[in-house]
Amino acid sequence: MPRYKLIIEYDGGPFCGWQRQSDDPTVQGAIEAAVTRFSGETARLTCAGRTDAGVHATHQVAHLDLAKEWRTDTVRDAINAHLRPRPVAVIAAEIVPETFDARHSAIRRHYRYRILNRRSPAALTRAHVWHVPWPLDAELMHAAAQRLTGLHDFTAFRAAECQANSPVRTLEKLDVSRQWMGQHGEIVIETCARSFLHHQVRAMVGTLMLAGCCRLSADDVANILATGDKTRCGPLAPACGLTFVGVDYEAGK
Repeated sequence: MPRYKLIIEYDGGPFCGWQRQSDDPTVQGAIEAAVTRFSGETARLTCAGRTDAGVHATHQVAHLDLAKEWRTDTVRDAINAHLRPRPVAVIAAEIVPETFDARHSAIRRHYRYRILNRRSPAALTRAHVWHVPWPLDAELMHAAAQRLTGLHDFTAFRAAECQANSPVRTLEKLDVSRQWMGQHGEIVIETCARSFLHHQVRAMVGTLMLAGCCRLSADDVANILATGDKTRCGPLAPACGLTFVGVDYEAGK
């Protein structure tokens, strides 16, 4: 039974997250239905990272098994044909060994968060950024972000409904930079880790926003992390600004 690795992008706005649900539209449900329509098989997708409602992806990775061996370009194109007009696309498909697991073989996951930092709201990118109209200092945000990198207990930045067995994670990177585009700028936050807690990235971004407008210092952010005091964190950043942008696997995976 061949196993197919899929690279997928999607706009998370119309979906109630990645994971299949009985009544609500999800990315997993849409792709599995498309696979059934083209192949006649009931397939189950396993993804590298389940995204919440409203979160986007440019490089989600998933795998599925099919009884019949199809050409990989046929798998890609047939799924895409049955996904229209939903904002989901399979960018690439390849046959991989049965030992490959999109979730468990992953060694690192990458996310990007975009903040539109100008007085005027977004017209073209409103579904993909968090609009923050007051001035933010990206350098202060970056300095505070460095206090969160490394191995820590991230209880302060964990959703109450998080089902992870442990709040301890190793945050490999949390970089903040301002990127200018014409008359306005975006603040872009890049982060990666082997795995993240539920809402961890969005909770960290909301707190870094407070550092950017001088309501929290880098020491304050470090203290929030150390004490696990959720009440001192910033607001949970909206899902629309978050995009899952990549997955790393060991060589040969």
